[in-house]
Amino acid sequence: MSLTKTPQPKPTSGSAQSRAELAPRTRNALAKGKLPRWAVPATAAGAVILGAALSTLGGFSVASFAIYAALLFVIGATTATGIVEGARRGKNALALYLIYGAFILALIPLASVIYTVLEKGLPGMSLHFLTSSMNGVTGAVDNQSVAEGGPVVGGAYHALMGTLLITLWATIISVPVGMLTAVYLVEYSKGGLLSRAITFFVDVMTGIPSIVAGLFAAAFFGVILGPNARMGIVAAVALSVLMIPTVVRSTEEMLKIVPNELREASYALGVRRWRTILKVVIPTAISGIASGVTLAIARVIGETAPILVTAGIASNINLNVFANWMSTLPTFIYYQILTPTSPTNIDPSIQRAWAAALLLILMVMALNLVARLVASIFAPKKGR
Repeated sequence: MSLTKTPQPKPTSGSAQSRAELAPRTRNALAKGKLPRWAVPATAAGAVILGAALSTLGGFSVASFAIYAALLFVIGATTATGIVEGARRGKNALALYLIYGAFILALIPLASVIYTVLEKGLPGMSLHFLTSSMNGVTGAVDNQSVAEGGPVVGGAYHALMGTLLITLWATIISVPVGMLTAVYLVEYSKGGLLSRAITFFVDVMTGIPSIVAGLFAAAFFGVILGPNARMGIVAAVALSVLMIPTVVRSTEEMLKIVPNELREASYALGVRRWRTILKVVIPTAISGIASGVTLAIARVIGETAPILVTAGIASNINLNVFANWMSTLPTFIYYQILTPTSPTNIDPSIQRAWAAALLLILMVMALNLVARLVASIFAPKKGR
């Protein structure tokens, strides 16, 4: 008696049995307990429409529209997820959509500021505005330009150069002092009295009002050079007082996250501590250090009060930070808004102020791009 099994014939590709076995089972997304892909976008679209309608009832505004739309989206998407996928996934969706909504609401003021500055600043942005100063521009000149419908005369070249020079000198003063302080706190201090005192005073300096820094610089140079010592270098010293705490804190945190194994490997090769810091530690943390310096510059480039106290306001071009008054973009904006060149026709002054504000924002954006470029160039090379 043979025990060999007779092989069963395989079903042909065209048979009904093979089609039934090989065909995928298609089920509706709702039957699986999962929302279809179109549900969340559809909920968002409905929230936008209903939010606009509710905002219109009380007088349409972008802020109310955004709040209504965000609330309706969170409620609608969370309810739909809870009904279809269960209470557990509904709670998770609530937290997720609240994060999304908070992020969008946080972007609304930023987008509104950028749109407003672009809308009102672009008409005044021209080559003449960037290459001319306010020297010789009077109310009669503005009245004539308004009467004739011609372009606005006068620009912010003197303020632009003042901003660049004062910020440059403040950076030259602040970055070495801040970086060396951070290096001492991380690499050399033993947690003694001096390091604790430095940390305490850095924390105190972080919260100093900008006007106090300006008064300090004005009083310091007033004792040395006299009570009327107003010049660009005084403003640079005032801004450096505001920059140093930010540079110290950011550099200190970046140096702390450098792995100790890198230091130990360098010491094992016989490299001295100062050379290890210069060649290993700082290049490893240069990306974060550059970002911290950029934040410090962005913090002080828009300061107005300390510049008014230390450098004053000027309408002519002054490229010497060690003599005479200097104007910066923030003080230029302040002066154009507070005291228009022509009290009867303030539109030219308002246009110059908005153009200067746009220029200041572009400078901050350029600083961020430069920081990223510096970080990418000096970052340590990665192996394969």
